[in-house]
Amino acid sequence: MASRINPSILAADFVNLESELNRIADADLVHVDVMDNHFVPNLTFGRQMVQRIQDVSPIPLDVHLMIEDADRWAPSYAETGAFSVTFHAEAAAEPVALARRLREIGARAGIALKPGTDAEPYLDLLPEFDQVLVMTVEPGFGGQSFMHETMPKLARVRQAADASGLDLWLQVDGGVTLDTIGIAAENGADTFVAGSSVFKAGEPAEQIALLRERAAAHAH
Repeated sequence: MASRINPSILAADFVNLESELNRIADADLVHVDVMDNHFVPNLTFGRQMVQRIQDVSPIPLDVHLMIEDADRWAPSYAETGAFSVTFHAEAAAEPVALARRLREIGARAGIALKPGTDAEPYLDLLPEFDQVLVMTVEPGFGGQSFMHETMPKLARVRQAADASGLDLWLQVDGGVTLDTIGIAAENGADTFVAGSSVFKAGEPAEQIALLRERAAAHAH
């Protein structure tokens, strides 16, 4: 199973974003956190900024929408040309219809689950999604500690996806470091969002390679 490393620009220097993106050109995708100060108590940027990141990024965009009313707003992010758009289960009234719309536009459709959200209601819907993001911290801020108690949920989603023969990317986001990435990989994750551990490293390319290596060694 391939191990994808998607650095989160939440940990980047926003003023020098283009050069920061070039520092992570060896990564698989760039994880772009959109926060609206309603769904989560933090504010980042909106569609216009995502479009500019799309214009200059050397790697595809993995957009993570931590916003209310995802049904209304998520399609416009797919229209930027983003490779993948993930919305929160807790913020979507019609998750299946929304996922189908995102796919129609041309993006991969992802659904995210906060640490306290049960995966069971979504397991029968997995064929409608290209990616499930199991949050390993409470969404809203970077630099938090990895929540080990989310691992049984991660393993349950992987088990359901494998049982159905789905090519589903299983992503974790929050507290992913060289110390925790192996634990997530053992529980079925294959796509890893790492912010501080990449951007705060002296050589992001080396850190990306180390994370990928560590994940592959523990792959499900």
